[in-house]
Parts: sequence; C-alpha cells; structure tokens
Amino acid sequence: MKKPARRPGAEAVTIRPATAADLPGVIALDQETTGLAKPEYWHESFRRHGGRRGGGGHFLVALAEDRVEGFIVGEIRAWEFGSLPCGWVFAVQVRPGRRLRGLGSRLFATVCAAFREAGVDRVRTMLARDNTVIHAFFRSQGMTAGPFIQLETRLE
Repeated sequence: MKKPARRPGAEAVTIRPATAADLPGVIALDQETTGLAKPEYWHESFRRHGGRRGGGGHFLVALAEDRVEGFIVGEIRAWEFGSLPCGWVFAVQVRPGRRLRGLGSRLFATVCAAFREAGVDRVRTMLARDNTVIHAFFRSQGMTAGPFIQLETRLE
C-alpha cells in the first residue's frame, strides 16, 4: 500500500527539553520573527530554565529534521504578589510557516503537563496589548484575564 504524500512542512516534529546546541536555532527563530537580535537574553534564559532538574524551569524546543521550528519557556513561580504557586509562560514562538497547524498548542500542552505534574493548577503569562497574534493564541488555549493588573510608570 502506498503511503500518502506529506504536505510540505508536514514532517514529524519532536518536542523535547532544549540543549545548548539548540540555542543558535532558538536565537535565529526569535530574530526572524521579532526582528531583534537577543543572543544574550536567550543564553541567560537557557541558563535559568534549561537543563535544570527539579527547579521548576522548562525550556522546550520543537524540532523537525534538526531545525528548531518552535520553542516555549516557562517556570513555576510562587508567592509573587500573594499568588499561590503557578506556572508562568515567558516565551512561545513558532516558525510562521508552521503556525495554525497545532505546534504552538502542542508546546503549550507539554509545558502545562510539566506544571501539572509539579502540582500546580494554574498557568499565567503576560503579553503586549497590541500583539494580536499571541493574544489570539493564548485565548485559543483557554486563557482569560487573570486576577492581576500590570501597572507601570516611566522613570525619568
């Protein structure tokens, strides 16, 4: 029996904890998507959230044919602003050509499973009001406004 032909870009995608060898791909994907080069940020994020066991941090990559197609970074935080322990997602990114195919949802479900396994029952994030793409993504994951309001002022 003949195997059905795969769509372009439909090769198998594996989600796993990031390694230091994945950082160039993460940095390139982020720069491609945001237009900003932030290698120091991603190295520090990996140092804080990747490769640690039992620390509550999670830095996951989605790979297809050894190329980073997406990533998600989060950790369990406790007691900030009086909040009970919960999972926080700091970053999620999927290559534009892979969007609307469920990869972001798979990344989110994977990090949420890790949070749940650690005993928390909530996940939170923060995003820019004008980022309609990421807002729509998190809403599609069932997220709604939480109990906190972010405030800021400009320091002169």
